[in-house]
Amino acid sequence: MMTNQHPITPPPELVQQWIESTRSDDCIGAYPANLEQQICVLAAQYGADQELEACCEWFVREWTDVETADALRAARRPKPTLKEQALDVLKDLSNGIETADSWVLIQSALEQLDD
Repeated sequence: MMTNQHPITPPPELVQQWIESTRSDDCIGAYPANLEQQICVLAAQYGADQELEACCEWFVREWTDVETADALRAARRPKPTLKEQALDVLKDLSNGIETADSWVLIQSALEQLDD
């Protein structure tokens, strides 16, 4: 076992949350065949997010430029458009995953379409 932990190591609770979130709803206790890949993607995203936040904090501390740090954060972690969100929700719905606001989000996206 390693004695030195990397500074961007996810807490054990978060790792457990990732494991639980990848479980199949169809079969209690079952894990998907690509569990390791899904967790690796989540871990990579976590590490990249931690590094981005550290860079933004450094920038603000060294240059006292919050606006540029915010612009960097927005450029590197753009928010999905309403269309992209609706498509993701539609994909989830086709897989039997529905949230409280699934239909509201799709309706909002459709309302923005030109007639």
